[in-house]
Amino acid sequence: MDARSTAPVPPPGCPAHGAGGRVPLYGPEFAADPQAYYTYLREFGPSAPVELSPGVDATLVTDYSAALRLLQDSASFRKDSRRWRAFNEGAIAPDSPVVPLLAYRPNCMFSDGAEHLRLRQAVTDSMARVDVRRLTQSTEQVSSYLIAQFGSRGSADLLGDYAKQLPLFVFNELFGCPADIGDRVLFGISGMFDGINAEKAAGVLFGAVGELVALKRNRPGDDVTSWLMQHQARLDDEEMVHQLALLLAAGTEPLRNLIGNTLHRLLTHDAYAHRGGLIDEAIDDTLWENPPMSNLAPHYPVSDMEFAGQQLQAGDLVLVSFAAANTGPVLAATRQGGSRAHLAWSAGPHACPSKEPARQITVTAIESLLNQLPDVELAVPADSLTWRPGPFNRGLAALPARFTPSEAVRRPAAPTRPEPSAAGGPDAPESGKPERAGRWSQFLNWLTR
Repeated sequence: MDARSTAPVPPPGCPAHGAGGRVPLYGPEFAADPQAYYTYLREFGPSAPVELSPGVDATLVTDYSAALRLLQDSASFRKDSRRWRAFNEGAIAPDSPVVPLLAYRPNCMFSDGAEHLRLRQAVTDSMARVDVRRLTQSTEQVSSYLIAQFGSRGSADLLGDYAKQLPLFVFNELFGCPADIGDRVLFGISGMFDGINAEKAAGVLFGAVGELVALKRNRPGDDVTSWLMQHQARLDDEEMVHQLALLLAAGTEPLRNLIGNTLHRLLTHDAYAHRGGLIDEAIDDTLWENPPMSNLAPHYPVSDMEFAGQQLQAGDLVLVSFAAANTGPVLAATRQGGSRAHLAWSAGPHACPSKEPARQITVTAIESLLNQLPDVELAVPADSLTWRPGPFNRGLAALPARFTPSEAVRRPAAPTRPEPSAAGGPDAPESGKPERAGRWSQFLNWLTR
């Protein structure tokens, strides 16, 4: 019997043999049907050899139980990417598109032990101070502004015109970003995750956040940036910049995908025909079956070891496939309705610290859209939609929709709380200086005119 006959068969279009036997998690084939790839990867066992981009090898954990073991085992696996052996040995090109998201930065995502606890506590305590009513109000205001831009047309790309922009605006308001800084934050985050001039985009993001830190040192406000700065952890300026950049980037990009993927589900599944009362259910189903971050949580084994069916060397890059773990056949068969035991928010000591605000923003954004555009529907065949390529994200490139054109949306009242940096006060451009034309600036001008 030919031993090769029992080997797993790659999905159509998968050039696995061209990647040294590793399965590539990039390109249009993977983006179009990642579940076919995950089915193939499960044939290797609880984990499998993959390639994140040309020349960047990793081990991907696809089994739910194995993923939980990894995420909760801080003794055997560390998060500090300075342990990344292939990168340290020069096997990874510094300009690889995945490096800006995986390379070490002094933030709570890439730290371990006592340092992680210190940074993480500062982040969680600061985020816990966000008022739900304020968050809802801010989301409703941003939503009304965005819908006002396209509502009278009767058509829109619900990704580019809505889901992509809303999280950036909401987070910028919560973090007290004035217009000039908010514009550059928007540019930097979008460029990093889209892989377009990622290194330059990262520089723009960190430069803008550095200016925000300097501003808030002199003019603290009622915002997450100021709360983080005032925390008993006493973060220095470098630590402030990296925690804020992490929160802004890791908060807005997954949220963009969660809003978009949930809207996609509502518009393409008959089960949600009466959409108004099923938003929470649609969000839960999306987090289970189409999570916004499909493969991430980089870890590095402390020593040579066997884990989840693979032999690992110290410093090997190991990632968790939230999408594959959530949709494993055994788990799918036993999953109960309403369960939120998925791994879309990760798990263990590095689980997402902002999942509750993220869910609240998503619910409010979708409710607002459906209330203002109740007959919104997909404008193209569902099978013609394309998904953004890449190993980490799961998000549509566009979501064309049509609806009955609405009258101009009435501008909501400006925020009642005194927030100079979010209301065009002391942090706004000085009188006589030209206003920036970025979308964030336009939103502030619209909100306060």
